[in-house]
Amino acid sequence: MNVTNGLKRDLERSGAPLLGSWLMTAAAAPAEAMGHCGFDFLVLDMEHVPVDLALLTELLRAIGNTGAAPLVRLPWNDRVTIKRVLDAGAATIMLPFVETADEAADAVRWAKYPPDGQRGVAAVHRASRYGAAADYLHRANEETCVIVQLETPQAVSRLAEIAAVPGIDGIFVGPGDLAAAMGHIGQANHPEVQSAVCAAAEEAARVGVPAGIVGPNPETVSRYIDYGFTFVAVASDMALMTGAARSALSAIRGDRVPPSGSAAY
Repeated sequence: MNVTNGLKRDLERSGAPLLGSWLMTAAAAPAEAMGHCGFDFLVLDMEHVPVDLALLTELLRAIGNTGAAPLVRLPWNDRVTIKRVLDAGAATIMLPFVETADEAADAVRWAKYPPDGQRGVAAVHRASRYGAAADYLHRANEETCVIVQLETPQAVSRLAEIAAVPGIDGIFVGPGDLAAAMGHIGQANHPEVQSAVCAAAEEAARVGVPAGIVGPNPETVSRYIDYGFTFVAVASDMALMTGAARSALSAIRGDRVPPSGSAAY
């Protein structure tokens, strides 16, 4: 039974940037609908969205019925959470607020079976197709994709060192938290923040690691692609829905300037 991680292979290949979106509604039907929109990947957020392990499993099932690949952002770089999310069937995980190479190495160690790591072993779970994928234990280390988020100036300054950790498959710059850490909370488009974001993309290209980011709209995403980011998320299911709702109301009411939210995702 096939356990190949297509998203990991896509990240490894050079080519057109991968496009995704964020899932903030914490519901299976919107997740499935977004999966049928043509996105390459969808981020299932467990950090800022009330998604527990049971709901995560339902969201993975919903996206599994579509052409989009799930990317699970965990609430923290935590050994037990990593193990349980991987057992639930996630193949690509993203760990927030990784600051150092040592923390990146922890993420890899907890995501990989021995001898490459210390992930706990179980034979029958959703990831192994409930035991039907007889080769899962032997292939899991190769197919598991580990992405770490760099969300402070200190983390971005260590990008090359973090990316060099064996088993790190990509980095993801968090522009919102980076802006806050730089003293510009809510201002991801501030010139100082954008300069740091651009420098991170250039450094990632120099060291040869896939680099991701999220933007609130197509214009920002296009700019990030021009910077050199190789996988980029645009907005979220919630932001796209509420944005369309506000625009529809504005058009009906004849508002001169349609109201809009400021959230990126």
